[in-house]
Amino acid sequence: MDVSIFGSGYVGLVTGACLAEVGNHVLCVDVDADKVALLNAGGVPIYEPGLDELISRNRQAGRLEFTTDATAGVRHGLFQFIAVGTPPDEDGSADLRHVLAVAASIGEHMTDYRIIVDKSTVPVGTADRVGATVREVLARRGLDLEFDVVSNPEFLKEGAAIEDFMRPDRIIVGTDNPRTGELLRVLYGPFNRNHDRFMLMDIRSAELTKYAANAMLATKISFMNELSNIAEAVGADIEMVRVGIGSDPRIGYQFIYPGCGYGGSCFPKDVRALERTAAMLGYQPQLLQAVEAVNDRQKAVLFQKISEYFHGDLADKVIALWGLAFKPNTDDMREASSRRLMELLWEAGARVRAYDPVAGDEARRLYGERPELILVDNEMDALAGADALAIVTEWPQFRSPDFAGIKARLRQPVIFDGRNLFDKAQMRLCGLDYHSIGRRPVSSA
Repeated sequence: MDVSIFGSGYVGLVTGACLAEVGNHVLCVDVDADKVALLNAGGVPIYEPGLDELISRNRQAGRLEFTTDATAGVRHGLFQFIAVGTPPDEDGSADLRHVLAVAASIGEHMTDYRIIVDKSTVPVGTADRVGATVREVLARRGLDLEFDVVSNPEFLKEGAAIEDFMRPDRIIVGTDNPRTGELLRVLYGPFNRNHDRFMLMDIRSAELTKYAANAMLATKISFMNELSNIAEAVGADIEMVRVGIGSDPRIGYQFIYPGCGYGGSCFPKDVRALERTAAMLGYQPQLLQAVEAVNDRQKAVLFQKISEYFHGDLADKVIALWGLAFKPNTDDMREASSRRLMELLWEAGARVRAYDPVAGDEARRLYGERPELILVDNEMDALAGADALAIVTEWPQFRSPDFAGIKARLRQPVIFDGRNLFDKAQMRLCGLDYHSIGRRPVSSA
């Protein structure tokens, strides 16, 4: 099938590459000429494991192309995927300007039937606005062309997006036209072979499903972080509590790991957008507000532990930081816990020596060259001259480090672990002070 995808960011690139991989002819359209030039030269503007090879293979096969030409994009594909960004507006609601601009472009250039697929994460009711925009542009052109608008939310985890697309848990399609639903079923057929994952529903239910999924996962994280603070106060071990409650099949073990807060491009933005949608309808979403408030507070927990350890005097202290990305296997630092920690440390007069396997360039882009941030090439170099080590991203290579080497390099033998990577007894044996989440601190003395 011929598929056009508007937006060559994270969702658009993964969607386009995976659809091309199973034989479709995909044309990706983006307004950023530099990004398109990079992609046509063989580069990839984001980090996602396996994506560069997937794009390269399908470009060479002629199944995946990139352009800035919106007219070509509209005329190319029966399916017109909208996969542009929906950044939060000042009030927390999703900014739909880019989505509606693509809708207007489709209306301006279409000459026959098109299926417009909302792939971007958008508020309930967006399909109606997209449809209204297309009809308005067509009316100005004096045309009455048939088209359908479909909600097809993405459920891609950064760091595992290709696997998620190729072997999905579910394929949600919201449409009011049964014929259109069957056409989407055919498009997604190669990803739906082992058992039926295709779920057809009305458009508004599909739009809400995406927000509901992310809000539920964010709620589980904030709930465990709330429990972790209670556990620490009463002298319990949140890791033991986690195992105890996770053994209940009604709860399970996924997304009940305590830590220093969630970040990224999805959970924070989507929780706020759903809050805003509810508020606009006159409903106060108290639970969602609490989820966001708990997460905001949790991002300051590591700083509070570091400040208390040094008796509130962090002036000229050097903190080694392992991890900058909001999670492993991505370079995404949007709303990452590392950013809050670094900014609080800088306000207190401390400096940071940081290492991340892939997010160093993104940190340079965000913060530039500044004396209070030194980015190094490996995790052990981050420890040179540091007064303490803080861990905020659970990269696999951080899970079993050289503890003797850590102790030898630090001015003071102390680790602040925002992801509970290490065993407390082992830390005591290694002669390290150890402060983690939801557990009593370990003293080397």
